[in-house]
Amino acid sequence: MSTAPLEPDYLVIGAGGTAMAFVDTLLSESNASVVIADRRHRAGGHWNDAYPFVRLHQPSAYYGVASRELSSWSTDATGPNAGMYSLATGPEVLAHFDAVMHERFLPSGRVTFLPNHDVSASADGAHTATSLLTGATVEIRPRRKLVDATLTGTEIPARRPPRYRVAAGVDCVSPNRLADPHRAYARYTVVGAGKTAIDTVLWLLTQGVSGDRIRWIMPRDAWLLDRANFQPGFENFPTTSGYLITQFEAIAAATSMDGLFADLEQRGVLMRLDPAVTPQMYHCAVVSRSELALLRQVGDVVRLGRLQAAERDHLVLDGGTVPADPDTLYVDCSACAIPAHGAQPVFAGGRIALQMIRVCQPLFSAAVIAWVESH
Repeated sequence: MSTAPLEPDYLVIGAGGTAMAFVDTLLSESNASVVIADRRHRAGGHWNDAYPFVRLHQPSAYYGVASRELSSWSTDATGPNAGMYSLATGPEVLAHFDAVMHERFLPSGRVTFLPNHDVSASADGAHTATSLLTGATVEIRPRRKLVDATLTGTEIPARRPPRYRVAAGVDCVSPNRLADPHRAYARYTVVGAGKTAIDTVLWLLTQGVSGDRIRWIMPRDAWLLDRANFQPGFENFPTTSGYLITQFEAIAAATSMDGLFADLEQRGVLMRLDPAVTPQMYHCAVVSRSELALLRQVGDVVRLGRLQAAERDHLVLDGGTVPADPDTLYVDCSACAIPAHGAQPVFAGGRIALQMIRVCQPLFSAAVIAWVESH
């Protein structure tokens, strides 16, 4: 079954944060019409599959769409983020995108949303959106451009199996299931070194699991950003602007990449988990110094590359084998939140590829791209 063709100005594939930020600015800066198609049942992208204890790593004021405030502009009184502006929870982020869709986009009369739809292209420039529930199809012919909001391709542990072998009798869960345990374990092993792993380790520690019961499989250490350096609000302007100026000064003076990162650490821009281990990646992970102190409570950090197999009494890694307690719960945090992709233009003929043009700010980047497109 098919319906009459749709002919919007723009077809946006994906309804995650970058898509929402792009369309929000497009509506403000032009009279364009838009069709948004997404495989999920509502806007929000990977936030629909997030683990229950997830929060933004950056202050909420830096996230969300331009037309609607996500931040409550309140500061936390307790916990490792105390004294700094609050970090939105996963449900708060989802509610934000849901409100933008149903209180701004759809009432505008210029946006059509096709949830639970897969989109395929044909040779003549038309696109077919197929409902994943009914099989019904609709042809879409964008008059101006196709907007690809799927380039980031954020991986979610809950939506894919671990990349390593898990032996029979070994319990391995995604962070989504960690918050609903069915029993206590002697040991907890967190696999991965990114934002999800950081969140998981912090959650275990704040739930009362001692650091000596946690093992952290860390293929590569990451450089960490200090959240105190970029707090919003006029009262923080001297600190935030100074933080930016310090980065520019370090970049201008750098003669090598290793020297640049060392200088940024010395200037207080970057931090590391272990002073004796030089990080080998930078994925925009943000922590407070209180959170860093908590993370350092984990005494068993395994740095032997990626995990290849989890057996009942030992682990096989790229760089060797280590013994393991049979009574261990493994938490898989090895999905890549920021997969690498080849360089490609943002604007190419009839296609716009949404991607970060401001480092660590995907939604701001998408809004800027929409502004450029509109003007």
